[in-house]
Amino acid sequence: MEINFITQIWQEGKMYVAYSPELDVSSCGKTPLEARKNLHEAVEIFLEETSKMGTLNEILEESGFIKEKYDDKVRWQPPKIISTGKERIAI
Repeated sequence: MEINFITQIWQEGKMYVAYSPELDVSSCGKTPLEARKNLHEAVEIFLEETSKMGTLNEILEESGFIKEKYDDKVRWQPPKIISTGKERIAI
């Protein structure tokens, strides 16, 4: 099985945070590359554990992923992003 997911990275102080919005999984590192690597590890653990619990397919479907089959291989595609932007609200 393969899964594609989106990664967002931003800086918080001296650390970088890597986040997958569809899976709601994040990690961090001292560099953007390290944060991305740590996110991959966190996502892998998340997917392995939900698979063991028997809830992986349900979680992916609820998160908007689409199951596709290619040559006897299952791939999960993330929801298509329509728009990304920064918003501002005065409080």
